[in-house]
Amino acid sequence: MDVSGGRGRPRPGNDESAEHTGSEAPAPGGAHGTGEPAPASAAPADPDVTGGSAPPAEGDGGQDAANAASGSEGPRGEDPHGTASGGAGPQPEHADRPFAHSGTGKGPAPQRPEERRRGGLLMGRPFGVPVYVAPSWFLVAILITWVFGGQIDRILPELGAASYLVSLFFAVAFYASVLVHELAHTLAALRFKLPVRRIQLQFFGGVSEIEKEAETPGREFVLAFVGPLLSLVLAGLFYLGLLVVDPSSVAGVLLAGLMVSNLIVAVFNLLPGLPLDGGRMLRAVVWAITGRPMTGTVAAAWVGRALAVSVLIGLPLLTQSGALGSDAVDNVGMDTVLDALLAAILAAIIWTGAGNSLRMARLREHLPELRARTLTRRAVPVETDTPLSEALRRANAAGARALVVVDPDGVPISLVREAAIVGVPEHRRPWVPVSGLAQDLTDGMRVSAELAGEDLLDALRATPATEYLVVEETGEIYGVLSAADVERAFVKAMARPS
Repeated sequence: MDVSGGRGRPRPGNDESAEHTGSEAPAPGGAHGTGEPAPASAAPADPDVTGGSAPPAEGDGGQDAANAASGSEGPRGEDPHGTASGGAGPQPEHADRPFAHSGTGKGPAPQRPEERRRGGLLMGRPFGVPVYVAPSWFLVAILITWVFGGQIDRILPELGAASYLVSLFFAVAFYASVLVHELAHTLAALRFKLPVRRIQLQFFGGVSEIEKEAETPGREFVLAFVGPLLSLVLAGLFYLGLLVVDPSSVAGVLLAGLMVSNLIVAVFNLLPGLPLDGGRMLRAVVWAITGRPMTGTVAAAWVGRALAVSVLIGLPLLTQSGALGSDAVDNVGMDTVLDALLAAILAAIIWTGAGNSLRMARLREHLPELRARTLTRRAVPVETDTPLSEALRRANAAGARALVVVDPDGVPISLVREAAIVGVPEHRRPWVPVSGLAQDLTDGMRVSAELAGEDLLDALRATPATEYLVVEETGEIYGVLSAADVERAFVKAMARPS
């Protein structure tokens, strides 16, 4: 909720600062999707075919959550006290450091999260959700074309070089079925009014990045289950198609390969460990039993880690023993090395995804601790023609760590950037007006002092900036909020045990 600026002198807020790192305050959402194992090959009448790889590390928030705000510079006050009327707070870490000489940090210019995180070729916007194909997809498409093309050449030698063209079609069709799997998650999320940032197809399958978690365990279970369910439905449809064509024809080989591939995707994602869909389903069940989503996340994440260890040790042993349909292997050859490498990649992805799930669950648990009112810095108002030296004197006298430029009627019009202050030599400060060092306020840079948790991060993410003017619901100035302060509070909250 944005509140327009008002008149009157400020009621300075808390002045807890952050060491500015140039990065941004994470948002509560993040990837809430699933990944599908992209089979290296899948063909009928070939017992050596196995499933491919694993999903991206998703889980309770998975890959990286989007950031709330970004920017290059921001003032760094150090005095976490209450308002001018007597509020109190923790003691400052560097209370002896004056505003005029506090340090700065530099970072990238402000960018919107979607601009930073696009990372692929936009293929379309079904249901209003952008679908991207990551560059890594082309690598796996080449791999599938090469491996599956060799199998088709053995089954249908009369095709010759055309077998690789057929294999390329299979790779595209398989990832189209992965997209259907992800669209199932997306539609369920939209049905539950959960925003979906994007769908991405990448090396190890696909991911639906859902920004918020489901409100109930029942919705969580449905949201996770619909993906594998659609993959099973697709496998059944391809099986029915196989019944009406010649299995030894090109169409038969393709349908059989797609049937097996979707079956692998469904079974793999139903394994009961985060970050897989089955792990989210297990989380929902434990959540429903205990009434605590964090307990469900911990249980499903540790099952996911156990699953990762099982994959690392068990997959090579199963392959070498012939339990997966291939002949037993007594010596160590290239196939054994590749199986071990595949198992290591799968295990690493699952383990990492489980860890990400725990971290994101802890984030959500601590989000209510992020409150604009307690993170806001004390500020003093100065008019546009006030010399910088005089403005700093007033700020230091008041124990403030931010300057708000106001017009003659007391209406805030801009915020003075600390980076600009530090760039002015002390001997020139009496001759430099604060207006030349200020950033104009936009509506999105005015935030309510009542914002907290997800609402606060959503407001910052909507208008990336380094500082924000915090106002009361009446429009009265409360202080200045720095994105760096929010980031530091977020990091501290994440460091505390749940």
